[in-house]
Amino acid sequence: MKDTPRLIVGITVDQMRYDYLLRYWSDFGNAGFRRLVNEGFLCHNLHYNYMPTYTGPGHASIFTGTTPAYHGIIQNDWYDRASNTMIYCSSDSAAKGVGTGSKSGQMSPHYLTASTLGDMVRMQTNGRGKIIGVALKDRGAILPAGRTADAAYWFVGGEEGVWATSDWYMSVLPDWVNAFNKLKTADKYLSQNWNLLRDASVYDESQADNNAHETPFKGTTKPTFPYDLASLKSANGNYELLKATPFGNSLTIDFVRELITQEKMGADGYTDMLCLSFSSTDYIGHQFGIHAMETQDCYLRLDEELGSFLSFLDDQVGKGNYTIFLSADHGGAPTPSYTAKRKAIGGYWKSDRLELFLEDTLAKRYGQGDWVLNESNQNIFLNHTLMQSKRLSTKEIQYEVAQLCLSFPEVMSAFTASDLSQARGGDLVKNMIQQGYDAQRSGDVIYTLDPGFIEYGMSGTTHGSPFAYDSHVPAIFFGCGVECGETYSRFSITDIAPTVSMMCGIALPDATTGVAIEPAIRKRK
Repeated sequence: MKDTPRLIVGITVDQMRYDYLLRYWSDFGNAGFRRLVNEGFLCHNLHYNYMPTYTGPGHASIFTGTTPAYHGIIQNDWYDRASNTMIYCSSDSAAKGVGTGSKSGQMSPHYLTASTLGDMVRMQTNGRGKIIGVALKDRGAILPAGRTADAAYWFVGGEEGVWATSDWYMSVLPDWVNAFNKLKTADKYLSQNWNLLRDASVYDESQADNNAHETPFKGTTKPTFPYDLASLKSANGNYELLKATPFGNSLTIDFVRELITQEKMGADGYTDMLCLSFSSTDYIGHQFGIHAMETQDCYLRLDEELGSFLSFLDDQVGKGNYTIFLSADHGGAPTPSYTAKRKAIGGYWKSDRLELFLEDTLAKRYGQGDWVLNESNQNIFLNHTLMQSKRLSTKEIQYEVAQLCLSFPEVMSAFTASDLSQARGGDLVKNMIQQGYDAQRSGDVIYTLDPGFIEYGMSGTTHGSPFAYDSHVPAIFFGCGVECGETYSRFSITDIAPTVSMMCGIALPDATTGVAIEPAIRKRK
């Protein structure tokens, strides 16, 4: 009934706000973002429909078509009551690294509880279609590819500087990966300066280069171009430094080109899928913020990389034989120290103050004890054993803690686990929190901060809120099965996977809760 692509490429740009498309549009060339938009379909008004807007949940949601409430990746890291430890979303103590002897290799998708688009392609082709994830970040490679993927490769920095995987996927690295690692391409990038790609006058969408709202690299006194990467390497984690430069994205593209060639992806009659995430945009965004020349330069360079990659796909797979979808795992907040100078809303939050206040208040009311086991990611985990020993109602203490949270002027709302277990609907923020809530993994109370408030240092920025600066991301569809056009109607991040499923003629991921973006799908003749 429908022509199916030989290759599906799902691209996630880590920390890409939708407005970057508009802000940098006049500075982009014609072969990258502009080609994707002009020849594809753009959703102008697509948002995350849950909180928290973090990397792990974002990647999982794009490719599963559902929210953390169903796919299980509720945070990048979450508190585990049973072990009294923090769990990382991709960690797997039973896994062994392949290509690395460090703990960076002990990763897998075993915490993911829903199937992905890749899993569906794998099943639909009876295992003949290849599914591979690639990113500098392990979670950016692993979670999109799903549990049945052939491979996921991530970059191990530090002293190693290699692409690696784990024995969830394979026992030894393919010869071509070993050969690529031996090329030491990362050394080439770290031996040069990071300077502006264009003349400084082009960067008038960004604030002045030397300002107090950006975080300098270690070993420097100010965050200004040019950056001598060779001299900065040892003080900034050696190969870790590459991740915080645009050349981390360049290295990723180099690796992906070799992967597509060597694995012959898109070369036969069975649909393959590449899950590709660009991570350097996030590292740079965190360090320098959303108004920095460094951030703009990273996107201008990524635009060129995308143009080159599209040309490569045209030659390697053939025009009309591949489908691309591009989105982001979250946006990024304005830096409060910067916005304050413009008299805009925002400020800083210290969760330690809240935790100490709760401990002290509950101890005065009910006696001494470790009342708050953990406070992380705006989740508060209470001591159920202590409450039971004092014959206190868990539900009532949860409600009391929620009310105590609201006594802080920076806290906008607070919801209890009992509240969040009820039927969805009503208040938008509550509904977003519910969509990110997992009864087995989330806290007793989850609170949100007022718009513009973040828990972070005075320079750079972060993300995680339900507000538009974190939730509003681009969604672009391009290639086989895509109807050229645009929409300003509101859609959700969970709508991407069902759109791709119907666009490419593959089954929906099993826990999909989104709906297809119908105008983006080319109709059958």
